[in-house]
Amino acid sequence: MSFTLHGLPVSSGIAIGHAHLVSHTSLEVSHYIVPQELVQNEVARLNAALDKTRAELTSLHEIKPQYAAAEFDAFIDLHLMILQDEHISQAAREMILEEHCNAEWALKVQMDDLVMQFEAFEDSYLRERKTDVVQVVERILKTMGGQAGHTPPSITHDLQPIMVAHDVSPADLIQLKPQQFSGILTDLGGATSHTSIVARGLNKPCVVGLHHARELIKDNDLLIVDGAQGVVIVNPDTHILAEYKLRQSQLDLERQKLKRLKTARANTLDGTKIELHANIELPSDLIDVRENGASGIGLFRSEFLFLNRDTLPDEEEQFQAYRAVAEGMEGLPVTIRTFDLGADKQLNGAKRVASNPALGLRAIRLCLAEPQLFKTQLRALLRATVYGNVKILIPMLSGAAEINQTINFIEAAKIGLDIDGLAYNKDVQIGGMIEIPAAAISLHAFIKKLDFLSIGTNDLIQYTLAIDRTDDEVSHLYDPMHPAILHLLSHVISTANKAEIPVSVCGEMAGELSYTRLLLGLGLRQFSMHPAQLLAIKQRVLTTSLPEIATLTQRMLRASDPMKIQDLLHKLNA
Repeated sequence: MSFTLHGLPVSSGIAIGHAHLVSHTSLEVSHYIVPQELVQNEVARLNAALDKTRAELTSLHEIKPQYAAAEFDAFIDLHLMILQDEHISQAAREMILEEHCNAEWALKVQMDDLVMQFEAFEDSYLRERKTDVVQVVERILKTMGGQAGHTPPSITHDLQPIMVAHDVSPADLIQLKPQQFSGILTDLGGATSHTSIVARGLNKPCVVGLHHARELIKDNDLLIVDGAQGVVIVNPDTHILAEYKLRQSQLDLERQKLKRLKTARANTLDGTKIELHANIELPSDLIDVRENGASGIGLFRSEFLFLNRDTLPDEEEQFQAYRAVAEGMEGLPVTIRTFDLGADKQLNGAKRVASNPALGLRAIRLCLAEPQLFKTQLRALLRATVYGNVKILIPMLSGAAEINQTINFIEAAKIGLDIDGLAYNKDVQIGGMIEIPAAAISLHAFIKKLDFLSIGTNDLIQYTLAIDRTDDEVSHLYDPMHPAILHLLSHVISTANKAEIPVSVCGEMAGELSYTRLLLGLGLRQFSMHPAQLLAIKQRVLTTSLPEIATLTQRMLRASDPMKIQDLLHKLNA
């Protein structure tokens, strides 16, 4: 029987192959009381499992194959850190001693508690770190049950198998020899989960968040995975199969053609120069940045240094990370955003609680409320400016008061470096993100004080339309083509251009092919996106004539009917 599943697209491309179901440990563990005289034995059993799991993870550093994603070591280190976290290990020991329960149950309870904390996070990246906690506990439980790792597939067909799992950790992805798989499917996961990041690095079509794929798909079912659309077709008929094989061949041919554009200048048909920059989260992302010919880094999300750790990174650790990126870009611009964490992030043991974290103490508000933390990062950022063309970007600014406070912090950091005799670029450029409607409306205050602007379309749309884009029940209302959004974008871009202050878009709209000509028509000349999207956007730029799209863009701004706007967008991309 043929049927179709829909999930979240993570890594584009088309994979055709037979299903290989990857087993996973059920976390619905049993609960029983351990006799008093055996409690210490139960603690010892837990300790032995923790030690064995730690040894397994540590060994992965040494046996890491060449095809492993560049950030694989960081993921293993994170799992080791979670393994040693007292909320997992020590709390489980204490629960066994106090409640005389079995070790599996103690681990499960501690995991559920941590997962609940992560699920309360507003930030999607932080929220999805709960997956790492589950993967670590699952690994310990496998060890306690004496189970071996996942069994690699035996290829009995001409087609490479497609991995189908409820969930899979980055470590398991590597152990499963992903070069044997043509695609990856999981029930769990989100676009920013570590498994998704590894899948993108492996350049395999991947769909996550399928919910019931592991239950509905059987071993050796023939599958088609459309990684761009997030669609999985199970046991397709001959006509569908032939169509997707043709699409697969066409995509392979298009990828090869796109690679030829790596060194081409991103100029429109009428000769206008367009800057195409990349968004990164880790220094290791520089590999993809260079392979796709980015002309700079438009957004380096510095918060990756702060995530999932018991201790905060000191100035030297941050400095080394920023310096590595600056040097790696060899003089091309590198824009580093100060950490964008929220009220749901526990810092120095002080957990902050807010009824609506999205509107609470987050991003620059948190920086200003934690002056020592902010000062440490600013010093590290300023020191890195000596090693490349580094710019500093401030998130979630709402008005002149916050801008003034931020500039005062930066000046104070400069004075501190002068006193310590540490070098920095005294003319470093400071920019602000436009992601709050108030910022877009009161733009003149930003232009007076700042050197450049970057539009964060994800939050700008969310806050303008009062839509929580992480809420499935209202996410369909998240509309980049809403007339209010178009007018805000037009206002910010045109105002910045008139003031001759650089402006870019670093949100998801920048990497969406259907919006490229619209943004160009609105006057945008600098885009920043995931490296994998860059060559396709460059091709669209090279085939665009600005005079030809000007009229359609203006008609879109005058339109109020959603259907009319979509029709004009279609004509713009014809």
